[in-house]
Amino acid sequence: MEYGADEHGWHPTTKIGKLLHHEATPGVLLALAAALALYADNSVFAGWYDAILSVPFTVSLGDAGLSKALLLWINDGLMAIFFFLVGLEIKREVKAGKLSSFRTATLPAVAAVGGMAAPALIYTLINMNTPETLDGWAIPAATDIAFALGALALLGSRVPASLKVFLLALAVLDDLGAIVIIALFYTANLSVGALVVAGVGLAVLIAMNLLGVRKISPYVLIGVVIWVAVLKSGVHATLAGVAIAFTIPLTRSGEDEAPLVKLEHLLHPWVAFFILPVFAFANAGVPLSGLSFADFLAPVPLGIALGLVLGKPLGIFACCYGAVRLGFASLPSGVTWMQIYGVSHLAGIGFTMSLFIGTLAFGDPALQSAVRLGVLGGSGVSIILGMGVLWAAVRSRSAEEARALA
Repeated sequence: MEYGADEHGWHPTTKIGKLLHHEATPGVLLALAAALALYADNSVFAGWYDAILSVPFTVSLGDAGLSKALLLWINDGLMAIFFFLVGLEIKREVKAGKLSSFRTATLPAVAAVGGMAAPALIYTLINMNTPETLDGWAIPAATDIAFALGALALLGSRVPASLKVFLLALAVLDDLGAIVIIALFYTANLSVGALVVAGVGLAVLIAMNLLGVRKISPYVLIGVVIWVAVLKSGVHATLAGVAIAFTIPLTRSGEDEAPLVKLEHLLHPWVAFFILPVFAFANAGVPLSGLSFADFLAPVPLGIALGLVLGKPLGIFACCYGAVRLGFASLPSGVTWMQIYGVSHLAGIGFTMSLFIGTLAFGDPALQSAVRLGVLGGSGVSIILGMGVLWAAVRSRSAEEARALA
């Protein structure tokens, strides 16, 4: 993901600009936000932390209005913007980017399928005897793009550019899979009337696209109506962001950038430096007092952690290896199998998407705390293993090149 273009105020040649433009910065901010949430929930500020997230916030127009706790505004409102950006990226990558050709999309597509299926299977097997927790099967299936790419960026230019492209394509497809899962398996009772309103709104946006409307404001205004309708329909409101994103034009009008590209540039810094850190702070807090090792071995945290730490690399690497051996795909240029294995561990950093799916899977606060334990523990181990394997792969490659030049 490309965060913080020049037009947003920080020139990449300044010290602050370089920091904000660095690929690792969004991941570091997420880690800091999670650490701050853990501190807040395990300190004298714990009462304030819970109270602030529970404060009701109301938006009304006449007799109509929406009233939700601040936490739900973050998860339903701010995350809808995040999913809107994800939808923009998916559309651009499929139509004109790294997923626009069958050859470049095959390996990451196969990897994404394996990387979602294996963790879900591991979680399901561990939770077979606790039917009330089986709804969390999709939690370890997700990859956090910002964290994964940020960790890879810490290795700098020693990592082949083609490996970064592979991880980005894998993460984008992984997000697409998560969106489909949310739509199919985490949808409450449906309101037909609200869905009709949302459907009419989407039809209007599609018609505007086909008629050549390139101004962004009409799409935004109608998009807000669609979001409210979807929120009332029983379908999770974040899916409205994805649906709206798919209607945004990717074609240019004269010398201007395409509306889709403009919106990407506008939203990237807001998502990277505000929305995702706020979400992490609001959802990563978990009381640690009284925890024992046995708590980490409970079905939910154990299933999530093993799904991320074992399932992700197993599914991704095995499917990649099989696809290449069978001739369906080929390794990216300059990439080794050890590097693919290292990246498959980085894909086990679930964090944002895993925490989000956890909020959809369970309403019980105790189970949500268990989700956070599993996600934070599994993602932390995945970072360590992924960085360790990639560091070893980089050093091994450098040694080979040095011997070749000797």
